[in-house]
This record gives sequence, C-alpha cells and structure tokens, in this order.
Amino acid sequence: MFFMGTYTPRLDEKGRLFLPAKFRDRLAEGLVVTQGQENCLVVWPSDVFMQEAQRARAAPMTNKSAREYARVLFAGADEGSLDKQGRISIPANLREYASLEKDVVVIGVMDRIEIWDPARWEAFSSEAQRKFAELDEAGED
Repeated sequence: MFFMGTYTPRLDEKGRLFLPAKFRDRLAEGLVVTQGQENCLVVWPSDVFMQEAQRARAAPMTNKSAREYARVLFAGADEGSLDKQGRISIPANLREYASLEKDVVVIGVMDRIEIWDPARWEAFSSEAQRKFAELDEAGED
C-alpha cells in the first residue's frame, strides 16, 4: 500500500494528530516519527523505518555524511503507535523542529507520511510544482 494524498488535520492541545483513516491500517503495527528534510516530519511504518535504519547501518561510518544522517535520523526519532481514535502523539521537540502549531499539512509519499507547517508546504510545493512542470516541458523536446 502506498501513502498518497494531501490532508489538512489539526494538532490538538496535547500535540496529538488524527491521521487519515486510510493510512491507519498500515501503521497498526507501530510507527516512528522522525525529523525530515526541508524541516518537515516523517512518519514511517515501523518495518519501513527498520529498512531505512539498515541502509544507514550499511553506510561506512568513515563517511561524514553517513554519520550525520544516522545521527539526525535516530536522535530525533520517536517510536509510537496509533491510539484508539487513530491519533499519533508528536513530541514537543519534533513539533518545534517542524514549526508545527495547530494547522498542519499531511501528505502521503509512497512508503511514508510527511507532516508540514502549512506555510512551509506551500512554499516548497509551489517551487516543486514549477520544477515538475519544467521537467514535463523538457521531455516534450
């Protein structure tokens, strides 16, 4: 199952977030929330996070970029699960990293879910869509 689509749920006062119902079955066995690139958060199904962890482990620790990636991936990670209402808890440090307050944007990205501050998502999405259109036009030559 691929995660896909864009949703706009809200964080409650305790930092909990309802995930879209169609995402919940895939997360029933557990999940990990981590820092993502472009200051978003990534929600991984536990098994997919373990695959990512194996990729990080396979990289040589003599490679500075590999060490930095592993440090950021694991230091900011929080293992969790859905509650009975289908919510996840997002720790304060991760909410701060992604500048999440009440309104958020949740997007499905194949094997993971990303959670964005709406203003950051709009800025990123606008630029990414412009580049995507240019790639499409370049393919027409």
